[in-house]
Amino acid sequence: MYTIIDIETTGNGIKGNKITEISIFKYDGHEVVEEYTSLVNPECEISSFITSLTGIDNNMVRNAPVLEDIIPEIEAITKDTIFVAHSVNFDYNVIKNEFKQLGREFSRKKLCTVRLSRKLLPGYNSYSLGKLTAALGIPLTDRHRARGDAHATVLLFHKLLRSENAESVFKLFLNSKSQEATLPPALPKEEYDKLPTTPGVYYFKNEKGKIIYVGKAINIKKRVLGHFYDKKTKEITLCSETASLDFEETGNELIALLKESAEIKHHYPKYNSAQKRTIQQYGIFSYEDRNGIIHLAFNKIKMTPNALAICYSPTEARQYLEALCNTFELCPKYCHLQENVTSCSHYKIKQCIGICSDTDLVNTYNERVQEALQSLKEIQSDLVIKTKGRNGEENAFVIIQENSYAGYGFVPKETPIEHIEDLENYIIPQKNTLETQRIVESYIRKNPNAIFSL
Repeated sequence: MYTIIDIETTGNGIKGNKITEISIFKYDGHEVVEEYTSLVNPECEISSFITSLTGIDNNMVRNAPVLEDIIPEIEAITKDTIFVAHSVNFDYNVIKNEFKQLGREFSRKKLCTVRLSRKLLPGYNSYSLGKLTAALGIPLTDRHRARGDAHATVLLFHKLLRSENAESVFKLFLNSKSQEATLPPALPKEEYDKLPTTPGVYYFKNEKGKIIYVGKAINIKKRVLGHFYDKKTKEITLCSETASLDFEETGNELIALLKESAEIKHHYPKYNSAQKRTIQQYGIFSYEDRNGIIHLAFNKIKMTPNALAICYSPTEARQYLEALCNTFELCPKYCHLQENVTSCSHYKIKQCIGICSDTDLVNTYNERVQEALQSLKEIQSDLVIKTKGRNGEENAFVIIQENSYAGYGFVPKETPIEHIEDLENYIIPQKNTLETQRIVESYIRKNPNAIFSL
């Protein structure tokens, strides 16, 4: 037994979406055996845009029942049935979320007539309800009203049940292990099945083949599936537009991060936002106070034009200073890791031999600060980061030249590498940006043993 359902909503994102109308047809595979249709008072304003689309306005629902009042009818008619809808995850998730907010559970097996149509009725230009029913000669009246759309979906579903290979396709779609109910409506399962379980970059594309999202993952297949399970409004909207997937294996997370950043800059995808924002930089600097003591500190980059080192968050800057304190036995107070104290008592740096407790002379302390400053200047400008390749026959590498990210590549393990020129035939040149600089510097600090100078 099936219940074929359509809802109209206020359109305020999945979690803010409130039902304004619901229509349910109980269908036994041959005919409709029961119907329930009702306007619903969403207990919030309906926007003029939604009214222009559906014809449902605030006056129409003012005296309609609230959802809580009609829950018994919805539960009764859908009990022990398979929930069917066009783009089922939208209708199902809105209803499930509204039930949850009222302290009720709603769980049904589900089928999507978009996905079923793509499988059983291939070759159509569009699988939207309006265009598909028009192409199939199925009457659709009262478009964007719950009963009109639900009734057209009943007629479409009747046709799908009688299509060639329907029995095996329906069986596959109802098998929870097939993940058919989880995948976006416009995405063929073959697109998901082709994804590897290795590190790399993945691409979501719309029906026109345009890249709308770029991501990176240690396990591409698992991460992509995570998007499909995510119930945030942005994720659901992204998935609803996704018609195909692509990927590129990188062998490791570092190159995946770098390639993701480059691809976002190149394609400027609709649903990527993080790397479109300006990154705030922080500079490490030094100065001498009136007592002749050299301080180390950090501030926003515009306040430190001659920065000794650049970090990308206050936390990263503090960690950088903590490392210098530990290595060169500097004072946390005079590295500005502690403020407004007479002598330091840093929770990480326990054995300060600095001048804050008058146990060290200024000149001796300043010599250690100068050693720390010199160490920053002596950092190798041409470096190679060696990391895992895409398979057992190769290594991956990232090149830093003159302290700037220059590119990455993959080289056979048996290739002898003694000079940076040995990698020239394998390198894939890349642009150095604030994001890639941050990625590389962060990796170097966390993985010093992976760094080689040639």
